[in-house]
Amino acid sequence: MTDNKAARLQRKTYEKELLRLQTELVKLQEWVRAEGVRLVVVFEGRDAAGKGGTIKRVTEHLNPRVARIAALPKPTERERTQWYLQRYVEHLPAAGEIVLFDRSWYNRAGVEHVMGFCTEEEYRLFLRQCPIFERVLVEDGILLRKYWFSVSDTEQQERFRRRLEDPLRRWKLSPMDLESITRWEAYSRAKDAMMVHTDSSEAPWYVVESDDKRRARLNMITHLLDSVPYHEAPLPVLELPDRPPSTGYQRPPRDLQTYVPDRTAHL
Repeated sequence: MTDNKAARLQRKTYEKELLRLQTELVKLQEWVRAEGVRLVVVFEGRDAAGKGGTIKRVTEHLNPRVARIAALPKPTERERTQWYLQRYVEHLPAAGEIVLFDRSWYNRAGVEHVMGFCTEEEYRLFLRQCPIFERVLVEDGILLRKYWFSVSDTEQQERFRRRLEDPLRRWKLSPMDLESITRWEAYSRAKDAMMVHTDSSEAPWYVVESDDKRRARLNMITHLLDSVPYHEAPLPVLELPDRPPSTGYQRPPRDLQTYVPDRTAHL
C-alpha cells in the first residue's frame, strides 16, 4: 500500500498520463466495435475503494452506445426467485460492446454473505457455480477482466469522513457503508474465501492497490490495455462539407420561443 501522502502521484503527472491512456481506450473501443469483440470488466472492492472514480475515468471519452456501465440495484422480488446469476446474464455484451460492472455477481460472495442477505447454502452454491459460469463466458469468446480494488482500513475511514462532510458526495454514504467499518474482518475473510474459490486460470483476479486513487486508476487502465490484444482500427474518411448557399430561409422571431434566462449575466 502507498500510505505516505508525500509519495502520492502529483496531479500534473497524473493528468498527463491519464489523457494518454484515455486516448488508447478510445482506440480499444474502436477495435472492439470493428472486430465485434465482447469485453466485460468487473470492478470489485470494499466501499470507498475507488471503483466508481476509476470507472468514470475509463468511460469519460468513450461512446456510451459501445461502453456501458452495469450498476444493478438490489434484486426485485421476482429476481429473488430466479437463478442468482440470471439477472447478470442479460447485461452481458453483444458483439462490439464493452460492459463495466460496478459491482457484479460477486455481491453474493461479499455483502450478501457478510450481511446475511443470503443463506449459507446459497453462498456455497455460488462459490461452486461462479468459476463454471465464468469459464463458460470465456469459452464463448467473451474477454473477461476482474479487478479487486484494495484499500486500507485507515484510508477507507478517511474517505468516509470526507464524504460525510461533503454535500456533493454525501449521497455516496449509506448506513450499510458505515457498518462495513465494524465488519472489516468479516469482509476480509469473505474476500479471502472468494479469491480462493474464483481466482482461476480462465478468469484470474487482478488486485489494484488503491490507497492512492491516481496511481490506482493509471495502473488499472494500463493493465487492461496491456491485457487486450487490440490494435488501431481504421476510421472512416470524413471531410467537412462546404455550407451550401442560402435558399432564403428566415429564422422565426425570437419572441415566438421561450429561452432559458441568461443568469450568467449577473455573475
